[in-house]
This record gives sequence, structure tokens and C-alpha cells, in this order.
Amino acid sequence: MEHLRLDPGDAVQLKKKHPCGGDVFRVLRAASDVRAVCVKCGRDVTFDRVRFEKSVKKIVGGDNDGET
Repeated sequence: MEHLRLDPGDAVQLKKKHPCGGDVFRVLRAASDVRAVCVKCGRDVTFDRVRFEKSVKKIVGGDNDGET
């Protein structure tokens, strides 16, 4: 199974909104589980990797866009 490439600092848009109304999260840690923070309210949440990857709509951006 191919995993979605996630790096710390990436911003991802999820399919469902957070209770605060935001749907963009910044990835803090990506391993067997993913730790992310809501961009709108700053809430820190942890998802298991499979569930997080299923809920990702698109990768919006990251700290290292365009760098190799």
C-alpha cells in the first residue's frame, strides 16, 4: 500500500471541517500516527495514519514548496 507523502510543515485540507469551522491542518509529525494542528483555532489533534490519509482532500502547501 502506497502512503501519502507527508512532511512536517505541510498544510492539508481535510474532507470534513473541524468543529471550529476550519478544514486546513498543519502537519507536526507524520509516522504511524499523524499529529496536526488546526490552522484556524490552533487545536492540536492526533489521528492514526490510515484514517488521516482517507480524510485528506488535498495538500495545500508546505514549508518547503519548490525545494529539492
